[in-house]
Amino acid sequence: MENRQLGRTGLRASVLGLGTMTWARDTDELDAAEQLRDFVDAGGTLVDTAASYADGDAEALLGSLLGTKVDRREVLLCTKAGVRHTGAGPVVDASRGALLDSLDESLERLGTDHVDLFLVHAPDATTPFTETVSALRQAVTSGRARYVGLSNHPGWATAQAAALLGGSDDVGLAAVEVEYSLLQRGAEREVVPASASLGLGVLAWSPLGRGVLTGKYRRSLPADSRGASPHLSAFVEPYLDNGSSGVVEAVVTAADGLGRAPLDVALSWLLGRPAVASAIVGARTPAQLRASLAATDLELPDAVRGALDDVSEIEVGYPERW
Repeated sequence: MENRQLGRTGLRASVLGLGTMTWARDTDELDAAEQLRDFVDAGGTLVDTAASYADGDAEALLGSLLGTKVDRREVLLCTKAGVRHTGAGPVVDASRGALLDSLDESLERLGTDHVDLFLVHAPDATTPFTETVSALRQAVTSGRARYVGLSNHPGWATAQAAALLGGSDDVGLAAVEVEYSLLQRGAEREVVPASASLGLGVLAWSPLGRGVLTGKYRRSLPADSRGASPHLSAFVEPYLDNGSSGVVEAVVTAADGLGRAPLDVALSWLLGRPAVASAIVGARTPAQLRASLAATDLELPDAVRGALDDVSEIEVGYPERW
């Protein structure tokens, strides 16, 4: 599997990342172990998790597999902090104390003394951004993390964090993680251009449009799919509208013409976008992961890529475009 440099850093990551959002909830220990082994055997390195996934159980499951199923040195661990689940719903807390406490707890669950990439999971409107950024700096200087970045933050915050951490003797900002696919190109308005200009690597989560770009929802709602899951149906539902269906049909048509699966076409399109270093696939089963691993050899013809660009184009106006 191809490895790409993460922005202007010295860190290189596999073009496909292994997402663990379903681990310890929809993906059990046996399937998780098989996924991790298959991923590493295929040349994958980047494993993405978060303190909030299954309330920390996803990290604990991943940690139990490191050293038993794969060597810790074979993977790049990325985790996120700043979101915790409560009885009243998710709470965002990106204060210095919350981020560093969460990182310490993640390290314990993962059974390691450091992560390779530490991200702030979501913007916190109640905490001064300088305080949030100071926690990222401390994560690196204390040895808990090798590189740091942001997840789900707007372009202005990305630029501000890069400036605050960008001194010649500072730790720097390495990456941004955002939802990005043919069904969600909003990051192209500001986040992707900012990342390309500032030398940041873009990690794309949900590169298959929350599973919709596989084409599985074209005719029905499969009983074993996320769309039918009581805790993930709301996650999938926004992309089951008429606007998305036109994009999905274009992907299916392209796939039929190329003799490939729709999944292959969707991933290839994304991996050809500017600044994208890795697409994080959150497979529920080993079979789903193997399908994604088999897709990395496809290079889309220019005509196909152009047609997909057109059918999924988003509106970019003032002030992004003058």
